[in-house]
Amino acid sequence: MQSIQKHTHLTNWLFFTAFMVFSMAVIGAITRLTESGLSMVEWRPLIGALPPLSAEEWQRVFTLYQETPEYQKKNFGMSLEEFKNIFFWEWFHRLWGRLIGLVYALPLLYFWISKKIPDGFRGKLLIGLFLGAVQGLMGWYMVKSGLIDRPSVSHFRLAAHLGLAAIIFGYLLWIAFDLKRTNKAETTFCIKRHGWIATALVFLTLIWGAFVAGLDAGLVYNTWPLMGSQWIPNELTALSNIFTEPVSVQFFHRWIAIVTGVIVLTFAYRIKSFPLAGMVFLQIGLGIATLITQVHLHMAATHQAGAFILLGICVSALHQQYRR
Repeated sequence: MQSIQKHTHLTNWLFFTAFMVFSMAVIGAITRLTESGLSMVEWRPLIGALPPLSAEEWQRVFTLYQETPEYQKKNFGMSLEEFKNIFFWEWFHRLWGRLIGLVYALPLLYFWISKKIPDGFRGKLLIGLFLGAVQGLMGWYMVKSGLIDRPSVSHFRLAAHLGLAAIIFGYLLWIAFDLKRTNKAETTFCIKRHGWIATALVFLTLIWGAFVAGLDAGLVYNTWPLMGSQWIPNELTALSNIFTEPVSVQFFHRWIAIVTGVIVLTFAYRIKSFPLAGMVFLQIGLGIATLITQVHLHMAATHQAGAFILLGICVSALHQQYRR
């Protein structure tokens, strides 16, 4: 108990930062669903934290947006007021990212100077800082893909951006659980391997969800369990299409989600985790609801939130299989 109390501030800080990353994923989903991600065409890490504060500045950033492929090919004729609506979500998304950086870096500096970081954790916490910096660059790298000759971002870069967010989220949780050092009876290698496979499949399903979002693949078939009147649609012609063709991407996301659900459920049964099992059913239900509502904003954002919650529960359940 003394060990747990000793690191309470560190664990609370890491859990709070992980919650902010989770919130960032939901904000990012709304940004994508409202097609707001390409409204800010400048990368200004410092002064970009402030939104336009004058009519002249609003007109300047709107003029820059009017030169992008998205405006010219999809939003031609958009008014300044309409532009302000989509600008807000991308600005808020970037602002939240900056806040995460501050919430992580400033306490880390304090804990480091005050020598409150236990042995073996300094390097791990610096890796977290590095991952956060890489994520910021990845976000801009993603946005750049939609500013040259296409009216949308690369779905591969979108998946990389979301995937890195999921890695950071899980990594912060794992370190926080390490710091708590709760004593658990060590389980067999077989159960640990099962847990790692389950967690990896949740991550893979999340990545394909990003592919679905990036290609608007959630809009091609909005029926369940059949795709139209077929289990396997005619458009599904080649395995390579599961990376690039909307129908194939949706098909793969559907069935990898079912496989993932089965693997995670059996893991939950073996370790007797009701929260993990319950979240599997809830997340599958959210996925189906997102599909049949034709990717309704609130439903789709909740589905992405559910993916991160499921991932977090998986990480927690897996960590409990190790002796601390």
